[in-house]
Amino acid sequence: MALLHTAQVVEAPAQPPGEPSATHFETLRVSVVIPARDEERNIAWVLERMPSVVDEVLLIDGLSRDRTIEVARMVLPEVVIIEELNAGKGRALQAGFEAATGDVVVMLDADGSMDPADITAFVDAIAAGHDVAKGSRFLAGGGTDDMTPLRQAGNSGLLRVANMLYGTKHSDLCYGFMAFRRTALMAIGADAPGFEIEMQLVARASRARLRVIEVPNREHARRYGNSSLRTFRDGFRVLWTMLRERRWRPSAATIPSSPPVRAS
Repeated sequence: MALLHTAQVVEAPAQPPGEPSATHFETLRVSVVIPARDEERNIAWVLERMPSVVDEVLLIDGLSRDRTIEVARMVLPEVVIIEELNAGKGRALQAGFEAATGDVVVMLDADGSMDPADITAFVDAIAAGHDVAKGSRFLAGGGTDDMTPLRQAGNSGLLRVANMLYGTKHSDLCYGFMAFRRTALMAIGADAPGFEIEMQLVARASRARLRVIEVPNREHARRYGNSSLRTFRDGFRVLWTMLRERRWRPSAATIPSSPPVRAS
């Protein structure tokens, strides 16, 4: 596998996403951020399936007690390893976001529930003019093999509240397969420590009036091991984050009005 591919894109003037203008070309680099803890049996499958559009892979290890790092380096010698000493998915993602160098930053899990081969669809959505591409398991073409009826009911209820509070019409809420234009991600400035960071990213993208698109995606069952997600504990943290983020206001950071658009 080679992580040397760059995509030709054309920068568009201020116009709706999906209406490219052939003014000039630049290189679109793609970084993938993967938070991981004790994923020795899953990480090889994930890294081996990285598509050629990816230029940089950052594995954020959260105090693994197994051979996650060793296996990652064996499978992908170019992988960037960041050891995060503070526990929590949110803190791991923040470390990865800060270190990523790509124009597009993709986040996905290390347990095999998200197929890295699908990254191309998310990158295409950003290249077409969107700021954020969030995966949806409930759009046509999506699906899930890894959600209990209890979790699905909780997700549905929280989604209805979020759509009401933020004036959105999203079909999915807390799903960690997302891609961001780097400048938009930096403007969001996420700081949630745990799983609730997924809610925070979506909430702040809405508050900042970023261009968000949902990408249908299938969530597979975790390949090996057990998830550290706890339905009630993390559900309450998501709800609290949802309510708290209503008070967040975007900073003076400029979000460019002319995102890159892939050339046809």
